[in-house]
Amino acid sequence: MSTHRVDEGLAFVFPGQGSQSVGMLAELAMTQIEVESTFQTASEVLGYDLWDLVQNGPEDRLNLTQFTQPAMLAADVAAWRVWCKHTPVKPAWMAGHSLGEYSALVCSGALAFEDAVRLVAERGRLMQEAVPPETGAMAAILGLSDDQVVDVCRRATTRTELVASANFNAPGQIVIAGHRPAVTRAIELAKAEGAKRAVLLPVSVPSHCPLMERAAEEFRAMLADTAVTIPEIAVLHNVDVASHSAPEVIRVVLEKQLYSPVRWADSILFMSQQGVTRFVECGPGRVLSGLNKRIVPTSRTEAVFDPNSLSKALELVQ
Repeated sequence: MSTHRVDEGLAFVFPGQGSQSVGMLAELAMTQIEVESTFQTASEVLGYDLWDLVQNGPEDRLNLTQFTQPAMLAADVAAWRVWCKHTPVKPAWMAGHSLGEYSALVCSGALAFEDAVRLVAERGRLMQEAVPPETGAMAAILGLSDDQVVDVCRRATTRTELVASANFNAPGQIVIAGHRPAVTRAIELAKAEGAKRAVLLPVSVPSHCPLMERAAEEFRAMLADTAVTIPEIAVLHNVDVASHSAPEVIRVVLEKQLYSPVRWADSILFMSQQGVTRFVECGPGRVLSGLNKRIVPTSRTEAVFDPNSLSKALELVQ
């Protein structure tokens, strides 16, 4: 018989790429054995020492997509395992930002951790290979509406070079992705439209845009071979801001996620409308906490990445 208790006003959100850093979770690992044991399992699947890479770098290697993805997955899942050791309280909802969606599916019971490690390592490799180096780019556009950014991308796209909205992160905070020259044109158009900032991001892959369709096609076969079960906790997906229980539908939305925009602001708003007032950012950094503040200023978000932040997060359910 399950002893856990669902808190209807609580949601867990899992960070993705961009939240990684050399040395992440080091303090948490000193007191919580779940951290290193989670990384140990991932290392056995991958065939290299993931914890050593995360703790010692080099940073440029950790920041390569095929290494970042398993590293962030393991970090998110480790933080969840630490949470579960300390309290029987479970959230009513989960969502993950981009790669973080895989963490949410593992923590909801829909994906086995080892299978997810294999999936994201392959996802990262396929994404890295889908676009030759320096061909693609991503940029952050601050201070324009969603519609303005969509229009800027339309005007910057030509017959041979495309740019599209990739992440609707928060009101006035949107990331675009595509061919580097088209992204550069979009930056100039956004500035002319009155954007507060429009800057290239230091990423190795143009995620969540049509340039990833080739990677998605190759990824489909691996998804088909991976066991997916009905989530025990509802997971809100990036692509359609909906939760799914049918494994075949979950596979479809994970494939689409590679080349479709992340609807993060809509996801947080949806959970808020369902009665969620408290969020836990389960994994390194505070990127999602910052976005949540802009999307639903009345909500409270605490992170879990070191002993101090864990204590604060646990106060949300006491």
